[in-house]
Amino acid sequence: MQKILNLYKEIGETPLERLDRFRIEKPEYIKEKMSYVGRLDPMAEGVLLVVVGEENKKREEYLNMDKEYEFEALLGVKSDTYDILGLAEFVDDKEIDESDIKMELSKFIGKRKQKYPAFSSKTINGIPLFEITKSQLGSEASKLENIEERPERDIEIYSIEILEFKKTKLKNFQKEILNKINLVKGDFRQVETIKIWKTIFDLHSEKEFSTFKAKIKCSSGTYIRGIVDEIGNNLESGAITLNIKRIKVGDYNINNSQK
Repeated sequence: MQKILNLYKEIGETPLERLDRFRIEKPEYIKEKMSYVGRLDPMAEGVLLVVVGEENKKREEYLNMDKEYEFEALLGVKSDTYDILGLAEFVDDKEIDESDIKMELSKFIGKRKQKYPAFSSKTINGIPLFEITKSQLGSEASKLENIEERPERDIEIYSIEILEFKKTKLKNFQKEILNKINLVKGDFRQVETIKIWKTIFDLHSEKEFSTFKAKIKCSSGTYIRGIVDEIGNNLESGAITLNIKRIKVGDYNINNSQK
């Protein structure tokens, strides 16, 4: 029996759902204590490390491992979760080119402080931040600025490499976005989210939006969607993540992940 598992978490799954699926596939692990080290959002996929049995005593060591991600961002739109699963709003389809993106990405290299996203599992007085946020926001994404001061943590970005930049009509993302949202189970405001997205597509589907893909190496605890949101704010265009793929945790590579 393995003490550390390198599992592949699919888009739409929560980490707990991935653990449940593994236990069904591998019933010999059903009675073992298992916990994931470093969660992944429902819209993210890739490496999910899981410690088993006595290895849980070393959980902190695994939590502090550096990470590598590949991600894709869409500019011109923002959401309260910084990804497609949030309540979205159109910001601006302004002209942005690859040099603008490269310049913004370069600003993130090095040590910095990053605020926890309003929708995250970070706890304040024992209450997850996403629960506090939902209680303050109600259903209006426009009230996002009114959330009380969020905690922050020290992170470090070692490198960011842009892989692709392109411009395409927004309608080309409609099927992808709606399909991904429909993969998510549980209460993530999917009905309201889909309704808002359909309105955005109705109004702006023929407009061209900038997108880019990038690869990032960073310290543990870095929120990729938080970086993308900050890029959107800096460019005054808005930006959200279309996809986040964790490709490496320490020496554990996505090529060896169990699907």
